[in-house]
Amino acid sequence: SSFASPFTQLHLSPGPNAGSTARPAAGLVLRIEAAKQLTGRVVTTKANKTVGVEVARLKQHPKYHRREKIKKKYQAHDPNNQFKVGDFVELVRSRPISKTKHFLAVPVPPRDTRRKAQLLPPLESQSGDDSAAAEETTE
Repeated sequence: SSFASPFTQLHLSPGPNAGSTARPAAGLVLRIEAAKQLTGRVVTTKANKTVGVEVARLKQHPKYHRREKIKKKYQAHDPNNQFKVGDFVELVRSRPISKTKHFLAVPVPPRDTRRKAQLLPPLESQSGDDSAAAEETTE
């Protein structure tokens, strides 16, 4: 209903009292799991097959209602030692690998800053200049 976000998954599973005589709707237990998708920057690669990832998020201050940046550091599994300090990675939840490692580091594709220009049609002035420049070169 109103408390569910678009990243929330609802799982319906039969409850402990679900029998053949129970109604189908009454025997279902509603379990809510939030999808954890964390993206951060690698800050340390000193350990073997492990990277330290700093994840920043915005949180609203309870009294002053100003958003402040909260940083938290996670240990993630990097089996091939492929990440360097400064790389952006996505953390995928996995089984516990050690006492502090519960995530697997996955590379994030680089963001294309030119994508916005590719999606929008060219301006009239830009297309007119290009055609005028093309005409000058042909003469």
